[in-house]
Amino acid sequence: MKRVPPSVRTQEQIEQLVKEGSAGGDDVLSELIRLAVRRIAEEAMEGGVRDLLGNRDYYERRADGQQGHRNGYRQRRFKSSEGEICYSAPQVRGVPADGLKALRSLFAGRTQELERLAVEAFARGCSTRDVEDVFRSADGRTLLSRSAVSELTETLWAEYEAFATRDLGDINPLYLYVDGVAERLHTGSPREAILVAWAITWTGKSVLVHLSPGTKESTDCCRAFFEDMKLRGLGDPILVVSDGAPGLLRAAEECFPVSLRQRCLVHRMRNISVKLAEEVREAFKAAARAAYHAPSLDMARVLRDDLVLKYERSCPTAVACFLDDFEACVAHLRCPPGHRIPTRSTNLLERTFVEERRRLKAAIHVFGGERAVLKLMYASLTRSTRRWTGVTITELELAQLKRLRKELIEEHRRRTAPAVTKGKRSTPRKNLQRA
Repeated sequence: MKRVPPSVRTQEQIEQLVKEGSAGGDDVLSELIRLAVRRIAEEAMEGGVRDLLGNRDYYERRADGQQGHRNGYRQRRFKSSEGEICYSAPQVRGVPADGLKALRSLFAGRTQELERLAVEAFARGCSTRDVEDVFRSADGRTLLSRSAVSELTETLWAEYEAFATRDLGDINPLYLYVDGVAERLHTGSPREAILVAWAITWTGKSVLVHLSPGTKESTDCCRAFFEDMKLRGLGDPILVVSDGAPGLLRAAEECFPVSLRQRCLVHRMRNISVKLAEEVREAFKAAARAAYHAPSLDMARVLRDDLVLKYERSCPTAVACFLDDFEACVAHLRCPPGHRIPTRSTNLLERTFVEERRRLKAAIHVFGGERAVLKLMYASLTRSTRRWTGVTITELELAQLKRLRKELIEEHRRRTAPAVTKGKRSTPRKNLQRA
């Protein structure tokens, strides 16, 4: 008994449904549409096989010179506005089947593009309800339900997990930036810090490096954050830029002892500003800015001393804030002049956090939790980084940076070298043996 092609069986199901289910309402109509789409897919695939086999029909013998033969069917599926549709895809042997692959990708591609757009809309701040409305047809039929959108956006969590555990050995950081943003990871609990690190590499490219919960930016959490990156292959940068969070500062010094540490000047100027009376605020800030942006370290220290002499009596708390960790505030002056503006603050992350909060506020009001926040933050930050620009590194600047690297290694060696014991030297072992 000859077998019937799948498209013929599907047509029989359509006829049976029309005969029996005329009063079945929307469910019958939906099933009818699914069967019709399935029949179109099966007929397209069967026609493709017929063309591949030289217009040879089922159970027809090969003519001289003809190659290939049918080899059964495989069940495939794709999603549509009516749900998942299964169809029978014919298999062939003995002939190239690129045409069949193209047909299969035609059905799958439409679904993949729909899913990609849904995930992209969600990542850019649309809630699941918003995405459902966006993908609603003119007659009011939804192409993607809220539950389907939620399932699709779980791909973001898989992407985040892969991102947070990937090998970092191919990232050679020149400047490493670290900052934290406070988000509510658990409903009803206080906001907790999520640590973010990005880098400018030795090729001048900007790259997002890591994103991980850091509770309250304590030293232990920040140390674990840095050590995780180092265990995955991240090398030591020339400069680590961060705000004044004590945990971040201590952890950066411990984990990157050969690197310079730069305090974010935007945060520092805010700290200074709140300690000043209105009548002297602008003048004091201009003097502080002149020291921080000086052409050299020596000039920065001269301008520092001038500011202290002028304001130490009238503005003692602001002066104390200005002097606190001053060398870390001007560490960027050891970098090439063309790199000093992008290395003296974490401004790029701050601007990115503003956009991230906007998207998170729009999308997260329906549900919360660490998983939801992290995948949305990851989606938002990775899409923002596509617009980041790096720095241009000339041959001269590259030579300056390599020289600075050697200086930092030598300075670290001197700091950590054991102290020479003063007084009478101990008798060498060989002399004791002779005695």
